[in-house]
Amino acid sequence: MTDSRCKHRRELLTLAQTGRFRGVTPRLLPILVHPSRLNGPLAAEVMAMAERVGRDAFLRQQTALTGRMDSRPHLPAIRAKTLVAVGEDDVMTPPYLAEEMAAAIPGARLVRFAGSGHLPSMEVPEAVNAAMADWLAD
Repeated sequence: MTDSRCKHRRELLTLAQTGRFRGVTPRLLPILVHPSRLNGPLAAEVMAMAERVGRDAFLRQQTALTGRMDSRPHLPAIRAKTLVAVGEDDVMTPPYLAEEMAAAIPGARLVRFAGSGHLPSMEVPEAVNAAMADWLAD
């Protein structure tokens, strides 16, 4: 994780810890969903989902993410059939990182979803379902 991503996560943690959890999701939304969906029903759904998950779960998730080890050195040991999927416009986990992962895992298949950010299964579910069906059928 880059220094700027860690800094951003720490800022969001501080917001949530100081009683301003409702201010976190609006700041996260632009790095979660494609810009074309920022003012639509998907954005509202993501906001509601965050509210249901709540502050305490958010704090646990972010703390775990900031402290996790880099597992990229272990990717070549994966022997399971692997599909690496990424939104073409994912800001949180950019496509170049998905490419790196797919290249490191023997036989992995990479699929990019056009018009999608970090949440392709919510943004373009039909494309995700088709890619998974194709991958499973292979």
